[in-house]
Amino acid sequence: MPRELDDKDVSLLKRLAPELDEIVCEHSRVPYRSILPPLANHFARDLADFERRLGGLNNDELSYLVDLVMRGLESLSCMNPDYAEVFLRLVEDKISKETAKRVTARYIEGICEL
Repeated sequence: MPRELDDKDVSLLKRLAPELDEIVCEHSRVPYRSILPPLANHFARDLADFERRLGGLNNDELSYLVDLVMRGLESLSCMNPDYAEVFLRLVEDKISKETAKRVTARYIEGICEL
């Protein structure tokens, strides 16, 4: 799952976390390798803030994140389960229930791999 963020990823992360100065975790000094875990674990003040930030995504941006999750390039298991649930609910509301089920299955697989 570790990957280098490309320009599209960086742009999306900066849109979700405008306070982001550089793409390096200030605690580990390692570049971020994903979008959702840093948003949940470092930038969102709480669950409501995480939901508000993700709620601003358009369907194409949300579909892009879903695609990354399904390809194993974006991890939901690196976040508190409550945050993963917010993402899954948003997928169900904005994309489809079927897509949310597939992402949930992938999420569960990721947890079991740990």
